Amino acid sequence: MKVTIDIDCTPEEARRFLGLPDISKANDAYVEGLAKAMQGVGNIEQLQEYAKQLAPMGQMGLKLFQQFLEGGAAMRGGKKSEG
Repeated sequence: MKVTIDIDCTPEEARRFLGLPDISKANDAYVEGLAKAMQGVGNIEQLQEYAKQLAPMGQMGLKLFQQFLEGGAAMRGGKKSEG
């Protein structure tokens, strides 16, 4: 037997129903700090160093972020990304 239940609610309503904490202010501060850091970046190495300091997901998150940066640099330079 298979039972499917569809619940129509906003992410905020789901968060409250599940009893999860509201981290929107922390997220806003994190995004703002990252955006400011990216504005002053002169090269990819500087951005990677900054990401190492802030990476909330540890090495896996850093690896994904690095692949993202390399892909963006390859597109900007007209090269194909390796990955």
